[in-house]
Amino acid sequence: MSGAISYHAGLAAERLVASHYERSGHVLKNRRWRGRGGEIDLVFGGGQGFVFVEVKKSGDFATAAERLSGRQLQRIFLAAQEYLGRSGQGLDAPGRIDVALVNGVGAIKIIENVMAH
Repeated sequence: MSGAISYHAGLAAERLVASHYERSGHVLKNRRWRGRGGEIDLVFGGGQGFVFVEVKKSGDFATAAERLSGRQLQRIFLAAQEYLGRSGQGLDAPGRIDVALVNGVGAIKIIENVMAH
């Protein structure tokens, strides 16, 4: 897949996942938020705290999951800490990191609180 096609497929997957979370009552705060530690695809806020979402798209869920490395997860964690630090609520604000897997037909599989696994 060419770079431009992959980029647009990633954006479409992010929009799909954002809609999924919004239907669940989450409020989208940021798309592709970038801090010193890295980038977070989607940031949601609301009564339950913050949800930081990394979106991975591929033809199937297993391949999408394989695209998330431990190093990348660590960068997301550091970026989430930076976001919380800047939020005005501090590092004690409730939050979690989810991974949203999107397959080739647009189905979504959410792995909630991935750092706890």
